[in-house]
Amino acid sequence: MKNDEQTAVLGGGCFWCVAAIFQRIDGITSVTSGYAGGNRDNPGYEQVCAGLTGHAEVVKIDFDSSVIDFEKILDIFFLAHDPTTLNRQGADIGTQYRSIILYQNDQQKKVAEKKINDLNRAGIYKKEIVTEVKALDHFWPAEVYHQDYYEKHPFAGYCRVVILPKITKMELPKIARILNNHID
Repeated sequence: MKNDEQTAVLGGGCFWCVAAIFQRIDGITSVTSGYAGGNRDNPGYEQVCAGLTGHAEVVKIDFDSSVIDFEKILDIFFLAHDPTTLNRQGADIGTQYRSIILYQNDQQKKVAEKKINDLNRAGIYKKEIVTEVKALDHFWPAEVYHQDYYEKHPFAGYCRVVILPKITKMELPKIARILNNHID
């Protein structure tokens, strides 16, 4: 890993959605769908979806911090999903779809907690943010068929109905404003 390369691990519902958004951001060097935050080693998709592991669907985002910093990653993350719904994103329901930031060091923890407090104080959302902030214990990559799912299946029903609207919502003008410190 280069000196400027860092990693963020985030869960905001279905990992296909979160991955598709972050794969379109300058400074992101790789995005891997996976599982974290639970208590079972080497979990599989069926186990996670059944709620048997405590894990959330997450993405591991490697990024060049000389291009984009962790705070900007969080700005995009909070815009890309609803952080006020407990264990749910849209029709996806269960603890595996919870909003979660898995920090890797004290600095990431401080930035995440400050971001949540700032957003709550600013009244950006109608309800309080319920995003869990937890130390990353281990990241387990998801099965190969989950990696780059949107890119491989853009015409699949879920991709067209759920993921494409999220990508459209996050198009470049809004992301440019985020990266220039202007959240609307």
